[in-house]
Amino acid sequence: MLHPSRLGRLTLLPRALSAMSAPPAGASGQAGPCFAVEGPGSDLVCFTLSAGASGRPEPRCFVPAPGRCYSLCVPAAPSVPMARLHRRLQQRLRQGPFGRCRVLGLLCYGAQAALEKGFLIQDPQGGPETERALEELLRGLGELPPPPLLGVYEAGERGELWQCLWALRGAGGRDLLRRARVVAAEEPPLHPAVPGLSHAAVFHSLEAARSVVEQCTSFIPEATAVLDLVDKCPKQSKKGEFPVIVIEGLDATGKTTVTQSVNDSLNALLLRSPPACISQWRKTFDDEPTLIRRAFYALGNYIVASEIAKASTKSPVVVDRRYRCEFRCPTYLHIGKIIIIRYWHSTAAYAIATEISGKVQNLPPAHHEVYQWPEDLLKPDLVLLLTVSPEERIRRLQGRGLEKTEEETELEANSLFPQKVEESYKRMENPRCQEVDASPSREEVLRTVLYLIKKHCGSL
Repeated sequence: MLHPSRLGRLTLLPRALSAMSAPPAGASGQAGPCFAVEGPGSDLVCFTLSAGASGRPEPRCFVPAPGRCYSLCVPAAPSVPMARLHRRLQQRLRQGPFGRCRVLGLLCYGAQAALEKGFLIQDPQGGPETERALEELLRGLGELPPPPLLGVYEAGERGELWQCLWALRGAGGRDLLRRARVVAAEEPPLHPAVPGLSHAAVFHSLEAARSVVEQCTSFIPEATAVLDLVDKCPKQSKKGEFPVIVIEGLDATGKTTVTQSVNDSLNALLLRSPPACISQWRKTFDDEPTLIRRAFYALGNYIVASEIAKASTKSPVVVDRRYRCEFRCPTYLHIGKIIIIRYWHSTAAYAIATEISGKVQNLPPAHHEVYQWPEDLLKPDLVLLLTVSPEERIRRLQGRGLEKTEEETELEANSLFPQKVEESYKRMENPRCQEVDASPSREEVLRTVLYLIKKHCGSL
């Protein structure tokens, strides 16, 4: 590990005034704002600020000399403007002078301040171009509440690390606001993003998701149409006499194939999630930040729930979320089984895995409230989780020959991400998932699925 005196400078850019106004930890040990960055091996590197001398060590270094580190943070509250700003920064940090840099996720938390999300930018060359580009990027953001702040991390005479906090001026100058020492902090018991999951990523009510999409109507015309459809749904859908069965799983685990097979066996009515009435806008919302994308899919779940409630009084239903596949709904048949592919569990599992950086151990613990089914959403009778080996899933993805979604690309590029998605599925409760090995032949998988349906939902 390198000595802090060789770190160069670590530049911390926009931070919420609430967090910045919190005092650093002093001799009393009162905690100030803390930072967590995903380090080598997906471990969290945590550090905080001290008002003066401290017996704690400096945080681990992030780049070798003569490299430098920089970071950007924005408030992570369920605010559409801040979510879009975070996405804008993420896109800009992949371009131009930042192309030679390595960008890691960064969180600011604690000291009664709202969680902030950002990026740690590692510049291995340590030239002045990156710092100038970051200042230019900040000044080009326009008027923001709160205004951007710049912190420069510099080594002291004895190798200690200090933060100089600056306020940028529109004319190109800056004012020093404070100077504080940077010291290592203990990793928190829960990942810093866990407390905010139920407010900014996993929606446990229709109103929570609706409020996010409502903020998008000024720049996403389709958002108004989505809200109109939601408002036409019953406040709380209730299913009829037919059992509701959900089939979940990662991409390329055979959900559509199984659904077609079960549909043929049970003569069930087939629906899709998101439903046809909003699926044509899926790409529009997929191009937006995670907050907006998850809210769109959450509202889709409520629209599907109303369709299921209506259909379940007449016939079985099969719901498929794969937007590339088109299915025609057969005539109503009075059989008695309803199958859904991907419902709330899917929306929640992907959101959790996206927001919680690092390894699987960083996920919220089992029985956490984030894994609980929303009280106002139609609940299924059985949830089946299809699983295959990572190698088989990659082989199937590559064999599709179709354009990949952002999440599919993430699944292939980061082995930890699919592990976190699947583990999140397994921790879901009320109802929990019944695992099904989808590696065998289509016929064998179908027999297993039909057996579980019969076991949990009565005779076929």
